[in-house]
Amino acid sequence: MSVDPFTFEIIRHKFMRVIDEAVITLKHISGSSATTEGHDLIMALYKADGSLLMGVLGYLHALPGAGEACRHIIREYSENPGIHDGDAFFLNDPYVAALHSSDTYVLSPIFYEGELIAWSANFIHLRDIGAINPGGFAPDSREIYHEGIMCPGIKLMEKGVLRKDVWSTLLNMVRTPEIVALDLHSQIAANITAKERLIELLNKYGSETVNEVGQGIIDQSETLLRRRLKELPDGVWMARQYLEALGEIYTVNLAMEKKDDLLHFDFTGTSEQAPVGFNVAYWGAFGALMAPLFPLLGFDMMWNDGMMKPVSMNAPEGSLVNCKRPAPNCLATITGIAVVNNVSLEAISKMLVASETYRKEATAVWQGAHCPITVAGYKGSRYVVSLLTQEFGGSGGARTFDDGVDLAGTIPNPLNRTPNIESEERNAPVIYLFCRFHRDSAGAGRFRGGLANEYSITSCAAGGAPLDVVIYGTGTEYTQCQGFSGGYPGSNTGFVLYQGGDMFEVLRQGGFPETVEQIGGTQEHAVWGTYKLEQGEMLHMSMMGGGGYGDPLERDPERVRNDVVYRMVSPECARDIYGVSLNENSELDLEETHRLREEMVQQRLQGWREDSAVISRGDQTTSAGDEEEEPEHYSLNENLRALKTSNGAAIHCTKCNHRLSQLKEPWKDRATVVRSPLTHSGPRRSESGRFEMRLYLCPRCGRSLDVEVALPGDPPLHDWVVLA
Repeated sequence: MSVDPFTFEIIRHKFMRVIDEAVITLKHISGSSATTEGHDLIMALYKADGSLLMGVLGYLHALPGAGEACRHIIREYSENPGIHDGDAFFLNDPYVAALHSSDTYVLSPIFYEGELIAWSANFIHLRDIGAINPGGFAPDSREIYHEGIMCPGIKLMEKGVLRKDVWSTLLNMVRTPEIVALDLHSQIAANITAKERLIELLNKYGSETVNEVGQGIIDQSETLLRRRLKELPDGVWMARQYLEALGEIYTVNLAMEKKDDLLHFDFTGTSEQAPVGFNVAYWGAFGALMAPLFPLLGFDMMWNDGMMKPVSMNAPEGSLVNCKRPAPNCLATITGIAVVNNVSLEAISKMLVASETYRKEATAVWQGAHCPITVAGYKGSRYVVSLLTQEFGGSGGARTFDDGVDLAGTIPNPLNRTPNIESEERNAPVIYLFCRFHRDSAGAGRFRGGLANEYSITSCAAGGAPLDVVIYGTGTEYTQCQGFSGGYPGSNTGFVLYQGGDMFEVLRQGGFPETVEQIGGTQEHAVWGTYKLEQGEMLHMSMMGGGGYGDPLERDPERVRNDVVYRMVSPECARDIYGVSLNENSELDLEETHRLREEMVQQRLQGWREDSAVISRGDQTTSAGDEEEEPEHYSLNENLRALKTSNGAAIHCTKCNHRLSQLKEPWKDRATVVRSPLTHSGPRRSESGRFEMRLYLCPRCGRSLDVEVALPGDPPLHDWVVLA
């Protein structure tokens, strides 16, 4: 490059500051707590051709789609109506580039000395979009035409002047025009801020230098990612997750292949598009698989177009992850896109644990299921639609070196956080009865997952009127927070309406009981649709705990004791899941703990519990891999390694050195496999029986090598690693 390294670094950091200041503008003007506190947004700079120049923290799965939105505007509108300095375009059509209709892109061209030099782009989640249900997340939607405003690109501003005809038309089609107007103003203002700061940078250094640095940053990220991929082993890693709605179950299958410096994601075998709105369009799926890749593989790189160049995707057309119009899509971000995030994260983490250099970057699934709730009713004289976003403080997945972070946020958006309850009560006609950690929600493991959140609300709508509550939750039967390397899954989500009671009277008589089960009264498990919440009645929401890492029977007993003391794990789970013996004062009995764990290992190998079953029993006899002199070996993960001998490579248990299979054979076919109800991984797990938990155990030492949650008829997931 002709630019010296010091100038390069200064301009690179200036790009970040341009975006940061635009985000501050966005959050200071927007009236939505999802934006101002939950950080449900992106702000990014794109080159003149729509290539991503730089993205920063936000919902990362929107970064590729916003680039395609810029390219779409260039293709479709360059001649008519034309692209001019001071323009701002509104786009929210998922079949063009958006994630779903509620996440609206505002795109602004940036001109310098008469030449289009860049784009600034952002999205936020609008409070309402005119869909069939209030708020935009519409469980009653059955086609895209039920989902409100759907725009493939229209000018909000032309040459610096707000278009009143377009503005009035958009606001005429939403339930809360004053809040939507404020949100759109914030998006326009953020782009203006980005434009002003970028022009200051151009004035100081010149367009030639700034453009050269921009392209250099993109080239640098591509070079660094390709170099990192070459450091990781070649192979194929599998992941699978499910979505359930209206009694049906849909599957997302992923095979991720890494070869040399290329990464390919193949969704062959995924279910066909669904009649409800959790389908994902092409750019939503590609963005969703990139979202965990940015922080996991590119934690020390700039997130831009260069990181997308080594990545390819096969998503069958007409499937859940590449739906065709007019399939509904409004729930995509919290359902289908979340699942693609999860399987991408799982596959990438499996690849990372096969590398001793990068194993520490791997993680179990975070925030597997997104479960916001929309409420609508009168607050005073004003009709309010509000999205309750306590779920933004999602549970972190366990890591290979420590527990997951409690109420951590999400991997696709590391800046997510739980909004203040006071802000939620100010914006919506609700009262929070409590909000607290959800005990026993974390997936068990040598390192447990992060704890989830549980909370309850009641209505305070004006005039004693009931509150409309729109629920579109997933994960009530299948837990999407999978563990890895033998760790157990996190808890399921849950929505329960407690009807016919008076929570205000309960509070007056001594406060909220320790557990919601003590409330009594009529209970309705709400999952999908619109419900009425009368004043004094209660809606209880429990979220999904993070997945665990490693065998729970290998967790440090002192950590388990601390979790019991701090009410993160119950004494019952300490004994039944972790095999840790505590007395009534929570004092640790190490001798009894050792005896209990030995007993539990033998119970596992024999079928674990009465309602479990051994699917296949591996050979426990001594194998040829037990030689005292250890040959050359390669880690496949912390539980498995491949030993290279004169007889060929074979897969061994790292704990007892038992040989499971030859390298090219699926080792799970030679493990002891135990099928159990999901409830065996802890309380707050589904009792529906439609999913099973499979433990893949070393036949000799009984270590939990891997855990899958699957439909009973689905095959095991076999990963393949190519040794150097």
